[in-house]
Amino acid sequence: QVQLVESGGGLVQPGGSLRLSCAASGFAFSRYTMSWYRQAPGKERELVAAISTGGGSINYAGSVKGRFTISRDNAKNTVYLQMNSLKPEDTAVYYCKAAGSYWGKGTLVTVSS
Repeated sequence: QVQLVESGGGLVQPGGSLRLSCAASGFAFSRYTMSWYRQAPGKERELVAAISTGGGSINYAGSVKGRFTISRDNAKNTVYLQMNSLKPEDTAVYYCKAAGSYWGKGTLVTVSS
């Protein structure tokens, strides 16, 4: 069965860092563009970053560009989101998505003093 399992969320101070991981199973991971989305309290879900099958094409939301880095390891069926210089407005549930079809359950990131 298809599974996407996020991990790495938690509480961090402003200016701090976290690395999120998404472990995929049950489908041909290397054939799918992978994305991270987030949904903050009272806001709509938004695309944060996306990475193509081989990692050659990457896109970021303007609000995170220069602070976040998406990467993938196809041998491990895992996609990562390195988050640096975190701001309170980054507080959200972060979701892993495989192009067009599959969603994880999310992991909560809270940025607060």
